[in-house]
Amino acid sequence: MSFCRFLLLLTLVAAMSQQCAAQHRVVMQGNGRLSIIAADGEVEWEMKWGGIHDIHVLPNGHIMVQERMRKIVEIDPQTKQVVWSYDASQSNGNEGKRVEVHAFQPLDDGLIMVAESGPARIIEIDRDGKIRHQIKLKVNQPSPHRDTRLARKLGSGNYLVCHEGDGALREYHGETGEVVWEFDVPLFGKPRRAGHGPEAFGNQLFGALRLENGNTLIATGNGHSVLEVSPDKQIVWQIHQNDLPDITLAWVTTLEVLPNGNYVIGNCHAGQDNPLLIEIEPQSKRVVWTFDRFDLFGNSAPNSQLLDIAGPVIR
Repeated sequence: MSFCRFLLLLTLVAAMSQQCAAQHRVVMQGNGRLSIIAADGEVEWEMKWGGIHDIHVLPNGHIMVQERMRKIVEIDPQTKQVVWSYDASQSNGNEGKRVEVHAFQPLDDGLIMVAESGPARIIEIDRDGKIRHQIKLKVNQPSPHRDTRLARKLGSGNYLVCHEGDGALREYHGETGEVVWEFDVPLFGKPRRAGHGPEAFGNQLFGALRLENGNTLIATGNGHSVLEVSPDKQIVWQIHQNDLPDITLAWVTTLEVLPNGNYVIGNCHAGQDNPLLIEIEPQSKRVVWTFDRFDLFGNSAPNSQLLDIAGPVIR
């Protein structure tokens, strides 16, 4: 065997080993169910539950999700009972208004951050529902359904907010609410196309994370792509709809950065021939794991969380 062939064989074996080794335990909602799927693919736990856009598993194992995009609830998986809830549509001056919640985040100090679409604000509440802090959001095309998608409080105290209707990611100063950084998701010279699946196109971003290197990773929703953007707004890394072998990206939603540096991205509305979650090694853009449970979750499963890792890197 030639040396070149030997190196090629080693590369193939290493790639196969990495793909076989990557197995994850997942909590996901879709098709009217909230489920935990074991690493071997078996359904470990589930209960009936409607659509969500955000999910967090708390240190005590409880699951925090939305209910009808208005309430935030905490579920005890052991009893399948709601043990805490906050109705954004009936609280803190929102009575009689149309309010939707597409993002929330339990914070280290015990407060809960809530991004309110409609009122266009971020609030931090305690467990009694009292507002402890709030800022207004900048929205150019107001809509209770499209003001925001995912939002996260960064380690700096600032907020990173995906504005779906504006096609823009904005970072807000945590105290003043001033926009300190902004990135308009590009259309790359393509026309907009209506729909939710691979046939659609736009810049209705869904999720974003601040990376350790200071860059920002963006899931562009119906832009079918993931972009890494530098502080000076340069795209330094990207994958697009047909860049991954035998996979078509549709509405790209969630992002997780694993301890080994790999990215896990959510692929919603992509149809039964494409996986719901994809783990890639960013430097090579090699796919090392996929989660393909269309049989359980159907075509609309926009958020999930891996349960066997430390979670996404958020700075």
